[in-house]
Amino acid sequence: MPVQSFVYNSAPQRVVFGAGSLQHLAREIDALGARRALVLSTPEQRPQAERIADMLGAHAAGVFDRAVMHVPIETAREAREVAQRLGADCAVAIGGGSTTGLGKAIALDSGLPILAIPTTYAGSEMTPIYGITEAGMKKTGKDFKVLPRTVIYDPELSLTLPVDMSVTSGINAIAHAAEGLYATDANPIMDLMAQEGIAALGRALPAIRAFAEDAAARSDALYGAWLCGTVLGNVGMALHHKLCHTLGGSFNLPHAETHTIVLPHALAYNAAAAPEAMARIAKALGGSNAAQAVFDLARDNGAPVALRDIGMKESDLDVACAHALQNQYPNPRPLERDAIRALLQNAWEGARP
Repeated sequence: MPVQSFVYNSAPQRVVFGAGSLQHLAREIDALGARRALVLSTPEQRPQAERIADMLGAHAAGVFDRAVMHVPIETAREAREVAQRLGADCAVAIGGGSTTGLGKAIALDSGLPILAIPTTYAGSEMTPIYGITEAGMKKTGKDFKVLPRTVIYDPELSLTLPVDMSVTSGINAIAHAAEGLYATDANPIMDLMAQEGIAALGRALPAIRAFAEDAAARSDALYGAWLCGTVLGNVGMALHHKLCHTLGGSFNLPHAETHTIVLPHALAYNAAAAPEAMARIAKALGGSNAAQAVFDLARDNGAPVALRDIGMKESDLDVACAHALQNQYPNPRPLERDAIRALLQNAWEGARP
């Protein structure tokens, strides 16, 4: 085995994991030194947000329930203004990546500490990466100011997450770990987390599909999402994430479904250039081919496998390809226009790699 050389950074972040751990919310707010929390959610999750506000009592500044996909800059500005007007000194984000993303947008300008309570498997709560969409283009950045200070993982909160959403959210998390395995700044610690995270989700998703309220499977999925999100927050991403940001931000496609559909094709594109990463992914999923194992996990558990089935127009594929090639970024295989256009065509059609 060759002598290894790598850099590993760890971020200061507190994780509280376990069934029923939501009961520790007030304690965790106190630990942040905060007194008035603005509770964030999507419109659909307002009942959960109101439950959080009730738990906090006088320490709840209010509820802002307008989180949406891809964090439009207008929504981010409105949330910041509401937080300032209500005198909030922290934000509690309950939900998935949309809500966590809104919390990050608030933190980016205000520096307010964020406490995240994930109810999906997106993993963005473990990263200092933010994304804001302006004029139809999603711009991403990295700033440790937006990293949630505390994350409460309570599997009980995900028991009612619809099965279809659970599967796509879980494969979205797998995407973080998969690309982390061939990142230019990869390291063996993240490799361990990536393979373990993929394996945990690979076990959990079929079990959730079989019985949505399987508490052990829900815990396994949240554990896997935590590990995969940690990978996303520590090493760089590549072609897959660039394509998904392009498709989601420019064509308003649903985030988790887009990741689910694109991932097998991005892995197939990079397979020959990253054989060790592909071997780890395949092993974690109990398969012999990484791209096919991910595709089969999605297809066999009822997830969409074609971009055309989630609203993508075939006539927009050329534009998507051009956007994906606008800025060069690290990737195991060089970015080749014709090959990326073929990748997008296969993803649009839902062809098995």
